[in-house]
Amino acid sequence: MQAAAQYKWKLNKPEIALMWRGGCIIRSVFLKDITNAYRSNPDLENLLFDDFFNKAIHNAQGGWRDVVSKGALWGIPTPAFSTALSFYDGYRAKDLPANLLQAQRDYFGAHTFRIKPEFATDKYPVGDNIHINWTGRGGNVSASTYNA
Repeated sequence: MQAAAQYKWKLNKPEIALMWRGGCIIRSVFLKDITNAYRSNPDLENLLFDDFFNKAIHNAQGGWRDVVSKGALWGIPTPAFSTALSFYDGYRAKDLPANLLQAQRDYFGAHTFRIKPEFATDKYPVGDNIHINWTGRGGNVSASTYNA
């Protein structure tokens, strides 16, 4: 979708979904719902914003989480289900752990990170890339002096 916007492609999303429906590999009735979603809203950013798909995901979420968690507990890989669930949780989450990963990188390699607004102080304001001397040993160094 981003490439379509950037290159000003006029994608006919309902027709694209219908084209798949007649294919030899995917003959899903489910594609009719995708077609309907894009016919209702040609500028739909994500199918999760369509009422049908939003309700379907909401209603299936309990079982979906149960399958993924039982698979993990029983040692059964569920790569498609678990990855899709992680994407779904990340897509709808207000806060993600990326800031924590940045802080860990700063601890191990002085790569700097940004303070989230709720943790900002006069010493560490929002928007600045900072490095913290996490251990109290060593200097206030930063890896921002080179490009990788």
